[in-house]
Amino acid sequence: MPLPKPTISSVPNRKLHSETSQSSSPCGEVHVIVGPMFAGKTTTLLRRIQAESTNGSFQAKLCKNYIQLDKAIKDLCFTGRLSEAVGLLWRTRLKADAGTYALLLQECIFRKDYKSGRRIHAQMVVIGTVAVIKSNKDTRYGLDSIVTHDGMKLPCWALADLSSLRQNIGADAYDKLDVIGIDEAQFFEDLYDFCCEAADHHGKTVIVAGLDGDYLRRRFGSVLDIIPIADSVMKLTARCELCGKRAFFTLRKTDETQTEVIGGADVYMPVCRQHYVNGQVVIEAARSVLESQKLQCA
Repeated sequence: MPLPKPTISSVPNRKLHSETSQSSSPCGEVHVIVGPMFAGKTTTLLRRIQAESTNGSFQAKLCKNYIQLDKAIKDLCFTGRLSEAVGLLWRTRLKADAGTYALLLQECIFRKDYKSGRRIHAQMVVIGTVAVIKSNKDTRYGLDSIVTHDGMKLPCWALADLSSLRQNIGADAYDKLDVIGIDEAQFFEDLYDFCCEAADHHGKTVIVAGLDGDYLRRRFGSVLDIIPIADSVMKLTARCELCGKRAFFTLRKTDETQTEVIGGADVYMPVCRQHYVNGQVVIEAARSVLESQKLQCA
């Protein structure tokens, strides 16, 4: 059964981004989006990024002669001038046609020019001056993009830790970034240190989306640790799958007991307080029965 649209309660402290703050202050911002599963955290993260992109704050403005740019790059490739083609693409900071990227990467592989290949890949996933990151633990929709439950999609970097972003995209690309979006932030152990460094010292706006608690309603990862350094905190709610009331909690439907179990509606569901408590009682009773059966069999 389709889930109703999530409701949002927000505690805004500062505007997400403005040209004034960018020019007058070297410091960045940290914005946190939390809530249970199926509350729309990833959708909210991507919409905030895309909303800013429409007014040109974060995304390079479209160029009328982008067709000529693609043609120029392809001509350089066909004449063996790969380094010039990569340099032209990098300087423009515009998104090329998918076929142009494929041709460039093919030439890099053929010529074993892996450094240029990394630059091209960085240009593909850094949209204008925005980089989106997710944990490489979540492979459900591939490692090259973030996909929401309602079909929104954005290219991303899948990393084991946030500190490796600069190395992966290159120092030049990192320095040009205005915004860094982090999805499934609970999986990154270095979240606090990265947000402090990126916002306080590198002038980046960091938008973080993640679970504020695990299936037992305990703190999950370092998401709660960055609230004291955040400019704004947005608490999202879903709809209880059992009664339709506001859902603040995530109920695990399976018998796994480890904290990190990656899954979707087959493993979790959003519930209100009453159904969370009742559900936990039922699940614990079922586990006790299963454990006693295992002991009897042994």
